[in-house]
Amino acid sequence: MSNVFARIVSLAMISVFTQNAIFDRAFGANVAIYASRKDSHVVGFSIGITIMTTLASIISYQFDGLLLPLPYGDLLMPLVYVGIISLLYVIGLLILWKGFPKTFYKVKKYAHLAIFNCAVFGALFLNSTFGKGFAGYVGYGFGTGIGFFLACFLLNIANDRLSSEKIPKIFRGYPIMMIYIGILSLAFNVLVGYTAEF
Repeated sequence: MSNVFARIVSLAMISVFTQNAIFDRAFGANVAIYASRKDSHVVGFSIGITIMTTLASIISYQFDGLLLPLPYGDLLMPLVYVGIISLLYVIGLLILWKGFPKTFYKVKKYAHLAIFNCAVFGALFLNSTFGKGFAGYVGYGFGTGIGFFLACFLLNIANDRLSSEKIPKIFRGYPIMMIYIGILSLAFNVLVGYTAEF
């Protein structure tokens, strides 16, 4: 049991730092830029993406085992992933609506942005390509959400400075954020030295 937990933690750390969804693969960069504008959005989006990537990875592990060995199973997986994410989205909104109505009315406007984005889909596709066992799926799914939080946090910190009058007007907003993400991506890859595959 401790070996499985150690594998989950190590794969989560790999997906946070060496295979960060935003800095290594550019999954969900537009959502991260949007979420980084407000502190509350950083936390809310990160919680939503972490829960979604972890639960969807657990469920997709079962479907990958059933469908990928089939002759054209890999062609069905995108539809299966959309179905899994859609089902979890509806179940999550129903739980919030019935159990926590105040929270539901706060998050319903942004929930679809946190759930249906490239970071969530990318985690599932990478799991089916590189995932090794249940621990690999859970670790990478959880780590993708935590890595998204780290990226949003770094973007949130820089947001005020990148929106200042010192930045030329033509670069303010989205262009300077994309340049900043590129520089952070280079820094992450230099610190790691390589991208480790699990």
